[in-house]
Amino acid sequence: MQRRLVYGIHAVRQLLLAQPEAVQRVYVLADLGRERRARLADALENAQSVSQVTADELARLTGSTKHQGVAADVVHAGPLSEAGARAMLARIERPLVLVLDGVQDPRNFGACLRVADGAGVDLVVTARHRNVDVTPVVSKVAAGAAETQAILQVGNLVRFLETMKELGLWIVGTDDAAETSIYDIDFKVGTALVLGAEGEGLRQLTGERCDFRASLPMRGTVTSLNVAVAAGICLYECNRQRSAAGGLPGTRPVR
Repeated sequence: MQRRLVYGIHAVRQLLLAQPEAVQRVYVLADLGRERRARLADALENAQSVSQVTADELARLTGSTKHQGVAADVVHAGPLSEAGARAMLARIERPLVLVLDGVQDPRNFGACLRVADGAGVDLVVTARHRNVDVTPVVSKVAAGAAETQAILQVGNLVRFLETMKELGLWIVGTDDAAETSIYDIDFKVGTALVLGAEGEGLRQLTGERCDFRASLPMRGTVTSLNVAVAAGICLYECNRQRSAAGGLPGTRPVR
């Protein structure tokens, strides 16, 4: 078991929701502010111990001024399990999940983790035997997100897509051939966004489990985008819609 200090609202929130038993103590800036405190409220209910600290104390603990007002003392408990991921998603009112179906390029995977962290993704799901693992190259490109982003490696990706459906998420797959634009999809609900491998796209079995398939409009001569670029566009469209709706949750349609 290894101890480490994790900081940043998104990273600490994910740990408290996914692996609360691993978080020994949470350090929160005494004057954190209403908005940031609201983003942590549900997760702090799982905290074993919370200490109010000053900005100087938090900077000394983290060795950084970019801590966003919160840090956590964590005992590393190993990779996230499917049961842990399911429990985490069940506690979140409107999850946002990024599913990567066979991304083999470590730089692309690292870039996907970085954009997922930036967009506030709750969970990144990969196929254990079809996706590159977290390597030193992945960690470098991810710029810290590989250590803080919740990542689940599954043996059967199709089965976990069904699990997410049972939890009420919509499954949206990106497909260059889809007639529906990504901008016409309702992302204000719990969503799992599925992107396929470089050059190959979604596997047939994965695509068949999607509730919707959508494409990114291409106006120039190229026919597709790098998977990390596509992930960024789609994830921030999710954020745009949710912000415009005032954070109101949606409901999964009757199938």
